[in-house]
Amino acid sequence: MTTERTSPGVGTAAEHAHDDAELAEHGYTRRLHRSLGGFSSFAAGFSYISILTGMFQLFGFGYGFGGPVLFWSWLVVLAGQFCVALVFAELSARYPIAGSVYQWSKKMSSRAGSWLAGWTMMIGTVVTVAAVSVAMQVVLPQISDVFTIVDDPARNAVILGSSTIVLTTVVNLLGIRIMAMINNVGVAAELIGVALIIVLLLFHVQRGPGVVFTTQGAGPGLPGYENLGILAPLLLAAIMPAYVMFGFDTAGSLAEETKNPARTTPRALLQALAAAGTAGLVLLTLALLTADSLDLATLGAGGLPSVLEQAFGTTLGKVLLVDVAFAIFICTLAIQAAAIRLAFSMARDHALPFGERMSTVSEQGGSPVVPTLLSGVVAIALLLVNIDNSSIFLVITSVSIVIVYVAYLLVTVPVLLRRLRGWPEDQGSDGRFFMGRTAGLVVNGVAVAYGTLMAVNLLWPRELVYGEGKAWGGVLFVAVVVGVGLAYYAVAQRGREVTVVAQHRA
Repeated sequence: MTTERTSPGVGTAAEHAHDDAELAEHGYTRRLHRSLGGFSSFAAGFSYISILTGMFQLFGFGYGFGGPVLFWSWLVVLAGQFCVALVFAELSARYPIAGSVYQWSKKMSSRAGSWLAGWTMMIGTVVTVAAVSVAMQVVLPQISDVFTIVDDPARNAVILGSSTIVLTTVVNLLGIRIMAMINNVGVAAELIGVALIIVLLLFHVQRGPGVVFTTQGAGPGLPGYENLGILAPLLLAAIMPAYVMFGFDTAGSLAEETKNPARTTPRALLQALAAAGTAGLVLLTLALLTADSLDLATLGAGGLPSVLEQAFGTTLGKVLLVDVAFAIFICTLAIQAAAIRLAFSMARDHALPFGERMSTVSEQGGSPVVPTLLSGVVAIALLLVNIDNSSIFLVITSVSIVIVYVAYLLVTVPVLLRRLRGWPEDQGSDGRFFMGRTAGLVVNGVAVAYGTLMAVNLLWPRELVYGEGKAWGGVLFVAVVVGVGLAYYAVAQRGREVTVVAQHRA
């Protein structure tokens, strides 16, 4: 049976031969459809970050903690995450395999380390699907009363979020080509929307850029932060961009569905973070320059939607909100797609129960069916369980980001150790992305230091973030996730030989 029959894709078998041969060197035969080009790969990472989703959902949250210091926190997080992305770019150039973080850690670390990286990333990603979907509550009811299905905002958020997840699950079941087509249109619309908002806000500037050198009263006097000075608002505000700028590794998760992934994926990964990070910084700055009030409580409560409504009025504001709603949809779509590929990649290695069934790919759509359905069901279940307890859901959502940072560290730390022993041996001699020996060590070191600092900052037990009486909720949640993962590994995985499911074995 030819490759083209078992795993169809855009183009001929000859065009895919080099990519498939490289995949076979890692022990796998191609079953996913290889049809994504450069823009689709970029769009996957960009839509996961989804700058409009993050800014509309979290700008007020970050501003309420740090005021204009949020500008500097954004720069710090963007610089730190870009160092992480550069490390991932080198890995994706050498290991273009579905599952990104899990596969990269498997190449760089121990089996236990790679399994834990995959487990934590999978939990964090599925929880993030649920968390992003409820952002529809921030947007849709403002567009039309039709979307206020019940009067209780918390319950309405669950209904809108669950409906969104049902739609993204159906699209992901239809296959990568349809998913990519919708995602590409969504990213194009989001880029146009961001550009339009930026241009329009330029006509409503009320103050100079010197505002970013003020605090507007943020930080001083906060319980437990009296002696930190400017570090208090800087650290607290950094939580917001840390919640937004991750998931760029999704381009790596779709590597087996990307044409010429060894060269396409590294560029797409870096471009996605750079584009989203820059757009977010410009939007943030213009929000500070155009807002009617910089009062922490007022702007913190109203967020970016209030800034746009003040500047553009109700009609144009609603048009832009439609674009934001589309951005939230494709963000949910891309995050779920990443979760699906990660579960598929682990199941293919018998690293999850029922590996044969979990890694089965539909012939027509080229989608891993069971992981697609499971990711949708679990995400909706998370919403339903917390339907009347939104504060607990906030803790779980917040900690899901910490878990992703832990997963990233389980890649960047072993890569740094391997780098000290001479990795990568090819040094980019075959044209693959390579930072250079010295630059690689420095960037990798910064990536590890940043990841550690931000994980501690996000996990730091404080009621200001997690709510009264729930300061230690984040620590406990991470402990449970890691503990359950290690327990399962010890019982079901430890000592077992790594074997690829027969239908996927090269």
